[in-house]
Amino acid sequence: MTTHRGGDKTGAHVLVETAAAEGVEVCFANPGTTEMPLVTALDAVSAVRPVLGLFEGVCTGAADGYARITGKPAMTLLHLGPGFANGAANLHNARRAHSAILNVVGDHASWHLAYDAPLTSDIVSLARPVSGWVGTVVSADDMDHATAEALAAARTPPGCGATLIVPVDFQQQVVTETPADTSPRTAPAPAHVEADVVERLAKRLRGGSRAVLLLGAGALTEHGQRAAERISAVTGATLYSETFPATAERGGGLPDLDRLPYFPEAAIKALAGAGTVILAGALEPVSYFGYEGIPSLLAPPGSVEVLAAPGDNAVQALEDLADALGAPVVTPGRAATPDGAHLPTGSLTPGTIGRIVSALLPEQAIVSVEGGTCGYPFFTASVNALRHTTLTNTGGAIGQGLPAALGAAIAAPERQVIALQSDGSAQYTIQALWTMAREQASVVTLIASNRKYNILQTELTRHGASVAGPASTALTSLDDPALDWMGLARGYGVPAARAETGDELARALRRALADGGPQLIEMVL
Repeated sequence: MTTHRGGDKTGAHVLVETAAAEGVEVCFANPGTTEMPLVTALDAVSAVRPVLGLFEGVCTGAADGYARITGKPAMTLLHLGPGFANGAANLHNARRAHSAILNVVGDHASWHLAYDAPLTSDIVSLARPVSGWVGTVVSADDMDHATAEALAAARTPPGCGATLIVPVDFQQQVVTETPADTSPRTAPAPAHVEADVVERLAKRLRGGSRAVLLLGAGALTEHGQRAAERISAVTGATLYSETFPATAERGGGLPDLDRLPYFPEAAIKALAGAGTVILAGALEPVSYFGYEGIPSLLAPPGSVEVLAAPGDNAVQALEDLADALGAPVVTPGRAATPDGAHLPTGSLTPGTIGRIVSALLPEQAIVSVEGGTCGYPFFTASVNALRHTTLTNTGGAIGQGLPAALGAAIAAPERQVIALQSDGSAQYTIQALWTMAREQASVVTLIASNRKYNILQTELTRHGASVAGPASTALTSLDDPALDWMGLARGYGVPAARAETGDELARALRRALADGGPQLIEMVL
């Protein structure tokens, strides 16, 4: 918590000062009237960098991307219940990613709430479904304790969003009490996986039946993947990433593990015949939606075993399991250099886009993937890329890709960020382009422009629509009128280019990477 402070500091000042002392460095903000004292406090506490988003979903998605890359909590500043509700979709994604976020929501003055003013709402009920912790400040003197408690909850493994509701009168009042505890709180470490769990699963793997290791969370770091590779080498176990990982290290000689398929039939086929499906940092695989005649649980009955839950130390558990199996430590070979000289040249397809982007990806890049059109082809091809980090849409609420890329760029300004984005989902949080331009964030946005909601057209056929009628055509196409990506990008202050062939995409991507700053390329499919 914070050190001794004089009696002239307001509750808002104390909140921001406490957040800074607890490690918060960035506040993604879309404030309103009830947050003006907090805006003033950000002037006084320079340790917390304010970043303006034009829409609350940009703020919450950026905080998610920031937390995934740094492992530290970001702060959002949101205006009352409606402002929080605007950001809730990306807080849903952040909850699924176990991202540590401090949401600060200004509320009406405590004495004004009884009058049911137009913006009065039940913020607690709005916050609970997407927050692991919800609290309301009850006085200015409570500000320090409440802020520190919220951040402690956010950082407790596996991490969560913590929402702190702050009435504006308590922001404005002067703090009169000095907190008793002046030491910063240390977040607990991930839980150690006990030896008996490791030995039980080692015994099961020695049985000889087909095994699958499904990796998520910390298991998708380099150390986690190397340990899983050792296990696979001595048992023959197949390695998969969970379908939508929060972060996954890829390329640079790491194991060739793909994501578990999205569609349930393909996932069931991938897991078929497995006597043991071991979860390391991942949850049991479940069909994204329910379909008649298809099981909701995708792994064979009785096969699922938990080595490490998302809040556990998955790397330690995998390394201990590899040791228990007597798996030798393998020195990684030298990673191949991607071939950027022999790239596809014809009309763009999802497969050719995946190959081109993978080949030209700078080392230590961060790729924020949203959309099925190019996401899976890229992930498959990217095993041959230079070492990079991939972020995916963990919760399925669309509009995550651009804000997460923005947050990642602010978290790691020395790393190049690529936003591999579909055209429909990009429109949900297109305002992120403006903040990228304002902050001169190093993000190259690649728009897969097929002028339709491709996933919805696929789902129509899965629901028995062999021929699209006028309503289904109107509700799944984006070509009347076609989106003007060049005009949209330039309107938000981002330079843009258009590519229809592999040659054009390679040239445009090389140029964008060389020029730096935010860039957008429309990839016409």
